[in-house]
Amino acid sequence: MKQERRRGRRTRADRGGAGIPQLPWTQVENPYAFTELANAEQVKAIHRTSLRILSELGIRVMGERVLALFEAAGALVDRETRLVRLDGELVEQALATAPGRFPLTPRNLDRRLEIGGRALAFGLVAGPPNVHDCVNGRRTGNLSDYRDFIRLAQHFNAIHVIGNQVTAPQELPVNSRHLDTYLANLTLSDRAFHCTAIGRGRALDGIRMTAIARGTTLDQMARDPGVITIISVNSPRLFDAEMGEGLIAMAEHGQPVAITPFTLMGAMTPVTLAAALAQQNAEALFGVVLTQLVRPGAPVMYGAFTSNVDMRSGAPAFGTPENTRANMIAGQLARRYGLPYRTSNANASNVVDLQAAYETTMATWGAVMGGGNLVYHAAGWLEGGLTASFEKLILDVEILQNMIEMLRPLDVSEAALGFDAVAEVGAGGHFFGAAHTMDRYETAFYRPMLSDWTNYGAWEAAGAKDALPRATALWQLALKEYEEPAMDEGIREELEAYVAARKKEIGDGEP
Repeated sequence: MKQERRRGRRTRADRGGAGIPQLPWTQVENPYAFTELANAEQVKAIHRTSLRILSELGIRVMGERVLALFEAAGALVDRETRLVRLDGELVEQALATAPGRFPLTPRNLDRRLEIGGRALAFGLVAGPPNVHDCVNGRRTGNLSDYRDFIRLAQHFNAIHVIGNQVTAPQELPVNSRHLDTYLANLTLSDRAFHCTAIGRGRALDGIRMTAIARGTTLDQMARDPGVITIISVNSPRLFDAEMGEGLIAMAEHGQPVAITPFTLMGAMTPVTLAAALAQQNAEALFGVVLTQLVRPGAPVMYGAFTSNVDMRSGAPAFGTPENTRANMIAGQLARRYGLPYRTSNANASNVVDLQAAYETTMATWGAVMGGGNLVYHAAGWLEGGLTASFEKLILDVEILQNMIEMLRPLDVSEAALGFDAVAEVGAGGHFFGAAHTMDRYETAFYRPMLSDWTNYGAWEAAGAKDALPRATALWQLALKEYEEPAMDEGIREELEAYVAARKKEIGDGEP
């Protein structure tokens, strides 16, 4: 296979030229103290309860290979009930080998990410069966819209990682549609992406296609990971067979997995936050242990997706105070174990409206100040995850850019402190024409792409458009501005040949 090499080109957005104003691509770092809502004793109490859940109640495992791995490691495996019980020593052994950070390297080495520590990355929405925009309305997910979402993710620098099947292209066969989405991810963008881990085959396809796109070998990929996945635990306390196989395939090849229980208080966990966190923690630790049984040192993330339900309807709620608190305390648990932390900033609104904005903002603060390293579903999530929205993506990019700018470290250099500017202007003057201002007026403040800061008269004269139609115009403009990243034609042909061969191999069967 060809040697790994740097590819891609600078886009109009990177160059800072005409078009939609946006921040340059950067590896975001959070320089501030993380918010800690729970004290040390409270975190310890959650940890102890989690270990009791693992040792006394156990996790029900559907996959034979997962059962065999735990059995060989000395866990108590009841083959009749399929319950696996493990003690704290096995957990500690796994945590000792799990890395605290890892790289995520796509085909364009300029888009390489570090995951862990104070590094922060935002991901595109993943998984909705439906799509919505204000031009064409709500519709079933399809490959054409999928590709447009990938183009938008490539265009906007605030989106660092592409989620798994941004919207499911439902016109394609279920057993092979992942190949078409991987191909779109790798040809229409140069970002790292999340592959599907429902079964071994889908995971291996993502790994192998990324290796082709990077011009590297699987052994090199194991040392320098290039694709990530989410392993969902079926809360309460059920580990799916196909997810288990996907995890094993990823860990065997040294690719990172984020172990993420989906815990809704009042439905999948007890209604109290402490109980939900203890159960989430037990389920996450179970998956972490499994990765290290497969391959000690395999990269793994502590994943959290705890929120509550509406107790009147049973519908999931996101961006709530409970969800925000859970994001922050889960971050404390991840740091206790020395693991990178995956979280989310979801909302439950059915449309792009005030609710969508304030719930997403609330959840984003919880994710960022909770110490999240990968914020999943950060751009485009709507309707509790049932819809991928073009306008919501624009709103979210504005929120993410505001957050990125807020995280910029404070400059207290002599020039920034501006003593000479204060002396120049004098008492009762103004700074509009001061040299200090003129030197910085183009870059002094964050320039929004969606917000309108004109006065009422100017806004009314320009058509009195609120943020929603402005968002529609922006995603349409972004698709016009989009530039497909360069790819060697030999690499493209190799990817297309791989997809064709795998589709023939899969046929009507399982991948």
